[in-house]
This record gives sequence, C-alpha cells and structure tokens, in this order.
Amino acid sequence: MTDGGGTRDDRPSRGYAPSQADLRDPLGRAQTARELREGRRRGRGPRGLGVLVGCLIIVGATVIVGFALAATLLRPMVGGWVTGMAYGNPSLLGIGWVSDLVRDDLGPVLTQKASTDASETEFIVAPGDSAAAIADRLHTAGLLADPRAFVYLAVSKGLATQLEAGTFVLRKDMTPEELVTSLLQTKVFATTIALRDALRLEQVAAYLQTLPIKTDVKAFYDMAKKPPASVLADYPWLADLPKGASLEGYLGSGVYEVDPRIDAEALLRRLLDGYAAKMGDRLTVPAARGMSLHEVDTLASIVDREAVVDTEYAKIAGVYQNRLDAGMILNADPTVVYGVDTVNVGKLPFARWPTYSFWEVVGTPLADVKLPKSLASYQTYVNAGLPDGPIVTPSVKAMDAALNPDTSGGYMFFVAIPNGGGKHAFAKTYEQHLANLRKYGYIQ
Repeated sequence: MTDGGGTRDDRPSRGYAPSQADLRDPLGRAQTARELREGRRRGRGPRGLGVLVGCLIIVGATVIVGFALAATLLRPMVGGWVTGMAYGNPSLLGIGWVSDLVRDDLGPVLTQKASTDASETEFIVAPGDSAAAIADRLHTAGLLADPRAFVYLAVSKGLATQLEAGTFVLRKDMTPEELVTSLLQTKVFATTIALRDALRLEQVAAYLQTLPIKTDVKAFYDMAKKPPASVLADYPWLADLPKGASLEGYLGSGVYEVDPRIDAEALLRRLLDGYAAKMGDRLTVPAARGMSLHEVDTLASIVDREAVVDTEYAKIAGVYQNRLDAGMILNADPTVVYGVDTVNVGKLPFARWPTYSFWEVVGTPLADVKLPKSLASYQTYVNAGLPDGPIVTPSVKAMDAALNPDTSGGYMFFVAIPNGGGKHAFAKTYEQHLANLRKYGYIQ
C-alpha cells in the first residue's frame, strides 16, 4: 500500500531495527544482525570474559599481599630459627636467602663491640678449631658480644677456612669484623718461657734477659721485689705476706707461651697465676699446721734445695720441723748460700746477671759467713727459726712435704751420701751425726 510519497511495511515488527551507526563496534567494524543475535545467546560474551579476568587479578593480588603480610609477621621468628640452624651448621650460610635472613636477624650485633677496653690480650687458636669453636672462646674471653656474629662474618666472607692456629693479639673493643680480620693478619709467634722448679727471683730475671722478648725485665724484677698494692690485692692468698716482702717464692714454675711484647706487670701476673694454678688447695694451710702460707712456702723452699730423692722430701722437712719445735738453729746450708748470692749478684750490673753462677759452694765455713743486717735471718748457722722468706719458688712435692713433714723418726740431722744418687744419712743424735760424717769422709 502506498501513502503519499513513501512506502511502509505494515507487517508486525520483530524488534528495533538499528541504524548503520548502531551496527558498528568500537573499532568501527559493522556487525551483522546474526552476530548480534549470537552475542545475546552467549550472554554478551566479550563483557563476561572481562569480569572473569578481573576476578582472577583480584584473587591473585590478595594471595600475594597475604604472603607478603605473613612473611613480614613471621620473619622475626623464621629469622631467629634459621640463624640458630646456621650457627650449628655454618655451611647453610652459603645459601643466599639463608645468609640474608641471618644478616637481618643479627642486625646491630654485627657491629657491636664487647667492651670499651682497648687493652691488648692474647688469644690462642688451636689446630682444628672451627669458626664456631673460636667464636665461643672469644665470647668467653670477653672479646665478642655474640658468637653468631663472628661465625656469620667469617663464613659469609669466605674466611672461615683461612683461620690458622697460632697466638694472636686482640683488643676487647674490636668489632666482630675487626676480630675476624685480626685473626687473619695479626698472628704473633709466641715466645716460650720455661721455668724449672727451685729458681730464685734473680735467676728468673737473668733467664728472661736471654729470651727474645721486648719486656722490660728490669721493671719486672723491681715490681717482683716491691709488688704494688694493686697486684697484691688481686691475689688474696698473699694476704699474710709480711710488709715489704718480695714475691720471692711465688713465681710459678712451668712452661708459658707469651706474646714477646708482654709488659712487665702482665708477665708478673702470669707467673703468679701459674703458682696459684699449680699449688691449688695448698694455698689454704690448715690451722692445725700452725704455720702461715708464707712460713710453709719458706720451709718448702729450703727442702727443695736440699732434697733430691722423692722419698726423702717429707723426711728432710721433718728434720727441720723437729729442729724448729726444739728451738734449735736450722743449720740449713741453702739459706746461707742464698744470702751470699744475694750480696754478690747485687754488685753486678743487671745486664751481667745471666753470667753469674748461682748456688756455688761457699769456700768459707758456713758458720763463719757474715751477712748484712737485711739478710741476717738467712744465716741459719747463727740465728734460730725460719729465715724471713722463701729462697726459691718451691715445687709441689716440696710444698706437700712442708705441709706434712715426716717427724715420726725423730731425726734431727742429715748429711748427703757421696755418690749416693742424692740420698742422705739421717741421725737422731749429734753423736750419730758425727759418726755419719766420719763414715762418709766429711771429718776425720
């Protein structure tokens, strides 16, 4: 049917018929009616895919944030656990994330000093010591605040396998990194000081002058002769030392490995420590002994210069004890010789002491030897009782004899048996003693 100037389809419409502009997608491509219909049946597909992708992105982001949050919250706990494992098994520090966790967990400990004390001290690394073993000993010595810091630095820097045995000079105000470096670079070859039993102070000083050490030996000797109050205060067992007494008799024998740069006071303390370690419980004299430590040490020093055979130490101590109990003079040859040597060596320049021959037989009859007033008590052929102090540092066996003298035999005299391997002949009476002197050719 026509109507005016145009035509119209009067059939029922199936829907809106879009224009050509409406049939173009955002890219300008014309869509067909079929494509539009298929799109509607699929639930407008392009838009649904976008929603799905968006959901996946949100979920993924949530998971990542969750892991990050968990790692942040748990890191301190995990870090401490990993650090503990790595300390017990340092090879784990070779794993990057483990090393990072340990470093973060240690934090300021890595640069923390154990002390502000700048004084030097010796530290010995033994053959076969691991980084952990060294760290533990550094901590015990007060050189390291936290052993884990040393292990971490040594291993992470690849230096653990380069640590060698030796004696090192360290300071307590070093950082862990400085300690690691010092144990690689400041190795000191220690000097050995070997002191045998029964040496007097001047013999020790003479011997020290022959060693490759930079110690002021004269200062060491002067300090031993007149020990400062600060030294005496650190050794309670010296409390009964008579006023003005030297440290004669208290410088421990033994072998000492020392830094050749050790100063005079440090060396003196090492020898005092050596004496204390060797004597142990003997430093506490039982009240029943009736003597002070100084008196026991003095008696032991005389016994050590007389006795040769182990079985005679207590018996010789017994002879002197019997004489003391009876109020007799000791007639102890070594004390008189000690006095003579003291006078003679005192006339020599200090540097010549190593050439002096100590303990030589005195040509003058011992009863006729004159000693200055300061040494009068050592003239035991004239004066009764013990001398003022020890004549040498006694051995342990001499101390044991002085603490427990064998007085059971009632012996008052003894004389060395010529060619007797150090044995002596003992006597209870003076008559028996004279008989022994004749027997062994001392008198006619």
